Amino acid sequence: MARDFVCIVCPRGCELHIDDNGVVSGNFCPRGSKYAIDEITCPRRTLTSSVRVANREDLLVSVKTDKAIRKEKMFEAMEQINAISVNAPCKIDDVLIKDFTEEGINLVITKNID
Repeated sequence: MARDFVCIVCPRGCELHIDDNGVVSGNFCPRGSKYAIDEITCPRRTLTSSVRVANREDLLVSVKTDKAIRKEKMFEAMEQINAISVNAPCKIDDVLIKDFTEEGINLVITKNID
């Protein structure tokens, strides 16, 4: 099935077309071609959210996955995030959940909390 995309790999925003044979056109660089093929076969996104800080009143800390996860895992991932909290102090790149939803992908903190 032929599809059209706007590449999000860089700010250039190339208009990509992938035909029925899997041939990508419209990309300025090879990263656009890889993005289009990945988007059709197994779309992935970096998940960003926030987690409650248990020992601070009305405070959240931002978190993200250290690698992109499959889009189909987003709701499952958010259920895990909503069920946890962290205690301060915590710092950027502290691993909150190791092997989060997929092997080798971690949920990390993205803000220092003293």
